[in-house]
Order: sequence, then C-alpha cells, then structure tokens
Amino acid sequence: MDDLQQQVQEALDELVESETERGLQAAVYQHGEEVVDAIAGIADPETGRPIASDTPFYAYSVGKGAASAVAHVLVERGLFGYDTPVVELWPEFGAHGKGSATVRHVRTHIVCVPGIPDDTTPEDLCDWDGMCAAIADSEPWWEPGTKTAYHAYPFGYIVGEIVRRATGKPISQVLKEDVAGPLGVADELYFGVPESELGRLAQLEDMEGSAEFLASMPDDAPFFKLGPRAVTPMAEFGNRKDILMADIPAGGKTSARATARMYAALMDEVNGVRLISPERLREISAAAFSGVDHIMGNPVTWALGYSIGRLGSDAQRTPTVFGMGGVGGSFAYADTATGVAFALTKNRLTADFSTAQQISGIVTEAVGD
Repeated sequence: MDDLQQQVQEALDELVESETERGLQAAVYQHGEEVVDAIAGIADPETGRPIASDTPFYAYSVGKGAASAVAHVLVERGLFGYDTPVVELWPEFGAHGKGSATVRHVRTHIVCVPGIPDDTTPEDLCDWDGMCAAIADSEPWWEPGTKTAYHAYPFGYIVGEIVRRATGKPISQVLKEDVAGPLGVADELYFGVPESELGRLAQLEDMEGSAEFLASMPDDAPFFKLGPRAVTPMAEFGNRKDILMADIPAGGKTSARATARMYAALMDEVNGVRLISPERLREISAAAFSGVDHIMGNPVTWALGYSIGRLGSDAQRTPTVFGMGGVGGSFAYADTATGVAFALTKNRLTADFSTAQQISGIVTEAVGD
C-alpha cells in the first residue's frame, strides 16, 4: 500500500499546484489499518499556515456521518431502537400530528420536517433549545414515512436531541466520550469546536463565482427550502466563530483521517475499538428507503443515516458503499465489500465532488471493487 500512499499524495500535490484546490487531506483505512494519510496545501492563505494531518475542516454534511455513528452506538447499547417513536424520547416532537415519526424515519430523511423557519439566522442555529423547539413545533410536510427530502439542518438537531434525551448529555459530549475519544481523535472530530482549538481549523474559501451565482438565485428556489439564504453554507458562514463553536450536528468539523477512522471502526476493529457489531453494521449499511427527493427532485437511496453508492456510481451498482458528502466537495464513505474507509476534506468550496471522485477512484482502482 506504500504505492497507494504515493499515488494519492502526488494527486493532491497536483491539485494544489494547479490551483484547483487550496488545501486538502485524504485518508484511507482498510480492514481497520491506516493505509493512506496524505495532505497538501494551505490551511490559511492569510498566514500561510500549511495543512497538517490533524487540521480540522468544516466539512459540512460529512459530519452527519458522525451524528449517525453516535446514534448507532447508543442503539447498540439499548438506549433506544430504530423503530422507537421519537415522542417516547422527545414528547414535544409530536406536535401537529408528528407522533408516528420514528427514529428510523429520522435516519432515512423521511421524517417530514425537512425545512427550518424562513427567518432563521446564524445566531438562531447556535441556540440549541430554540432550534429544537422550532423543529418540534413545525407542521409536517407529509405523513411521516411516506416521502423523502434531505433534512439538511433538521437531521442534526433531531438526532442530537434524541441523543440528549436518551443520555442527558449533548451530542458533542457523547461524540467525544463514545466515538472520537476511544478512537484517539477527540481533537480532530467535533460538532462544536472549543474556542482554544479554533486556530487549528482550515479557513474556508468560496470557488470563484459562487457568491454571484448564489445571489442570482431567487428566494423561492428549491435550494433555499433546505435552509434560508442567511444560513447557506458558504465560506463566510463556515468561518464564523460562533458557528464553528456551536453544536450543529448536521455538519462536522473534522480531519480526513478522523472521519476515515470512524468509518473504519464501524466495519472493523481499529486499535482494539469497534463501534458496533457486525450484525448492526449489516443493518445500518443496507438500503432502507429509495425514492425521489421531494424538494430537489433527484433519486435517492438512504441507509440508516447514510447515502448509498460510490461517487460516480449509483446505489444499484455499488450497494456496499455508504457515506455522506458535504457542501463544498468533501466526502467520506465505507465499503463493506472491500473493508475500505475513505475520507477527503478540503477548504475550497466547490460545486461538485470531482476532487473526491478523482481521489477515491485512485483508491478503488488500487484495492479492487
């Protein structure tokens, strides 16, 4: 696998030298062993601070994979089940006829409250109790379990509040104690970053023209149904101190190697730590719901908290791959067929996943399908 490390490193270096990317990390585990830890570029253009292997990136929805892992660990321990009604843990969530919603519905984005209030501000996102109250009081968009739409922000708050009600602890604490800490990456995998660690993060930057493109979109565009313009995940938003420090588990601040290590520990032992049983792995990684996204109109296949399918492929062709991507182009996944866990994080926010697809393609070719 030394050759794979070299191939990935050379590809990252070329992406930076060509100015396609500013700074990025790629990490690969196979059967619980690290085989790639590659970095390239700059974390902060103003200071010239280089990327390090432990540099956390705000990788946006890549963090949903960590929120899912926390929930699966708690299911494994018997604190709740996938078919537990949300109201058993969080009674207020049943308002306006949402009482039939289950944890499984939440995990597959079919729970019925994909949006947040139109007047939500970044400051609101940092108010845990306020956001959970607003989501609990939301009118359902459909009967729970009947349609799917990506719950961009609500997913994190709902999972996080289920975790808090079940454990009495904020999800960031459970992440540290039960996932990141045991795996030795508590200083690389966060929801809310401690103020003392903010200086370690990579600074995000927007792809040229993206701000102008966003400004040209009408307020009633489907994209803004996921979250209003004020909380759109652009670089300025993602570099805010309050956003970086807040528990917003719809996204995560993480290094590539921390997230790859987490996915690896869902499949295999990593230095003696395995997060869930093989039986649980089979359950969480199998396709649980397929349909057409009610907001964006694209076909989707969801496992329990993860999308199914490798980058550049689809769920039918690569059903053993489960993971999550984030706005801006970061991506992470696990492949139960090959035992590979992969993560790529980057700080230039692009409109697609072409970089992640390129690097994951090198990995796939090296390890086989």
